[in-house]
Amino acid sequence: MFRHLILLTFCILSLTLKAQEKVVKLTLDQVINLASQNSIDAFKQKNMYFSSYWAFKYYKANKLPSLSIGSNPLSFSNSIRQDYDYVAHTWIYSQQNNLTSSASLRMAQLVGLTGGSFNVSSDLGMARNFIGDQSTLYSANALSVGYTQRVNGYNSMRWASKIEPVKFEMAKKNLIQSMENIALTATNKFFAMIDAQIEINISLTNLANADTLFQLGKGRYQVGTVTQDELLNLELTQMNAKLAVTRANQGLVRSRADLNSYLALDKGTVVECVLPSTVSTLQVNVDEAIQKALENNPNMLSEKQRLLDEDNKVAQTRAQNGLSVDISASAGINQKATVLSSAYQNPNKFQNLGIIGLSIPILDWGRRKGAILMAKSNREVVRSSIKQELIDFQQSVLMNVMEFNLQSDQVLNSARADTIARMGYNVTMRRFKIGKLDVTKLNLARNDVETARRAYIASLRKYWNNYFTIRQLTLFDFEKRSDLTIDFDKIPTE
Repeated sequence: MFRHLILLTFCILSLTLKAQEKVVKLTLDQVINLASQNSIDAFKQKNMYFSSYWAFKYYKANKLPSLSIGSNPLSFSNSIRQDYDYVAHTWIYSQQNNLTSSASLRMAQLVGLTGGSFNVSSDLGMARNFIGDQSTLYSANALSVGYTQRVNGYNSMRWASKIEPVKFEMAKKNLIQSMENIALTATNKFFAMIDAQIEINISLTNLANADTLFQLGKGRYQVGTVTQDELLNLELTQMNAKLAVTRANQGLVRSRADLNSYLALDKGTVVECVLPSTVSTLQVNVDEAIQKALENNPNMLSEKQRLLDEDNKVAQTRAQNGLSVDISASAGINQKATVLSSAYQNPNKFQNLGIIGLSIPILDWGRRKGAILMAKSNREVVRSSIKQELIDFQQSVLMNVMEFNLQSDQVLNSARADTIARMGYNVTMRRFKIGKLDVTKLNLARNDVETARRAYIASLRKYWNNYFTIRQLTLFDFEKRSDLTIDFDKIPTE
């Protein structure tokens, strides 16, 4: 009774677990779409784009006027201060007991053409003295206009206007390319799952055949048509088939868990991948692929940015080690009064300030020349590296396109070989059952079937890997004849 109760409980638990599992059949396109939406790689790449997006927004904001308010609400002083009496020619100590307050409004604008800074400001201050006449005085700088300029041949704003748009465009291309990288990863995980499914099917078929053949062999052994070593060979084949089923099950569990994790599916989802039945006969033109790669691949923008960075370093080195002149000028009107409203009436006191700072290197023992030559040398190294990288990149595109153009025929040939191997095995099996062939030839036929099946899956995997690799290199859809793109306006940036 107790054993029956345990068996019943086990059956109920098994049925419950089966009911909780949700079997989902996915094609390659569906797996790629899920990976593009749910995978952690997609999340990381979008956040990397967000970082570049806000860096570009920061650069754009720097080109716009800035408005700020500054304030020192209260500053109280009650102390003794040391002053010099120029009449008596002696030091005196005076009591300080006052309250001051100030506020300012300032607008600044960087000037991209010159790299200077233009500013407009307005200030208001109040001072209250608690000693002597205990007066309150207001000082208003109604309007002050100023400009600051460094004259050394280097304009950081001009270089930023060259580099920052390239960096942001590269971030966009990188996001598009990352989606193709995700498609490549998803394809490999998809075919890893297909491999596991094929292995379990092969192992189960082999086990069923091995069981049948072993039972058939035992009967023939009784009548003397099968020798003992052949019977032992059949039994060994059966045992190996059982072990193969166990290994295949473990591989299937691992592949399914890996795919579920990448697609962010819950543990109760049982994914079954549907093998692509056909492949495209698309042939990619090599010259067009190289041209599209040079136009679209973010590596090209990266190389452009690297060259701009090196040119920027050379210009900056020249400016830092040569003649430097800083010019600052401002002009404004102000007024002071004992009443706040009067501080802004008839501002008749004009104030101006002009400063010129000059730095001229006289003797630096060749440091300036050395710094500039080193910067130029580094730039030439980068240029040479970029030339070699460009050659290697074009060669990579060429090889991938050539492999892809050949791979569709390889898929068709391997599919035909798979069909022929299965037909040959069926014929061999029938001949073995009627005693026309021995176990050795049957095993060879079975091995041919397994080899042909695995070769077909491998050729399919290579075809799709080559397909998405070409898309990843060129950012171009050769079937739809259009550049790959993303609707960046629909990507949330907050």
